[in-house]
Amino acid sequence: MSKHLIEVTVNGEKHSVEVPARRMLSDFLRDDLNLTGTKRGCETGICGACSVLVDGEVVKSCLSLAVQANGRSITTVEGLAKGDELHPLQKSFMECGGLQCGYCTPGMLMTACHLLKRNPRPTADEVREGLNGNLCRCTGYAQIVESILDASEKMNGN
Repeated sequence: MSKHLIEVTVNGEKHSVEVPARRMLSDFLRDDLNLTGTKRGCETGICGACSVLVDGEVVKSCLSLAVQANGRSITTVEGLAKGDELHPLQKSFMECGGLQCGYCTPGMLMTACHLLKRNPRPTADEVREGLNGNLCRCTGYAQIVESILDASEKMNGN
């Protein structure tokens, strides 16, 4: 199998790595860069556990090849916190019970981050719509929606 040199910025850090042509972005992040927050779930793009931001847009990394990320900027769940300071979304998920088993949480956080950048003050219905494509088997979504609305308030000074 052919290999390709890719240059990507992941969570603000530049990487130059040779990857097999068929290497999935999720596998590259987890196995090559040891960023295990990005989860492998369904591996068919349905569950959203593998969601990351590529140039600020939500991407299901199990459906993207690593070579497609060449020259781009990727943010994973590990890139949300600033040092020891958690992102407001991470704090709100903890405080409001937006996580239980935690498996879907990284994808939910990345999708919510994208949502709040596009719409800093969403309604509960807009949050539910924005999370379309992310599945949770534990919480029933009420606490996830509450967590995102709470983070929105914190981020916007309410």
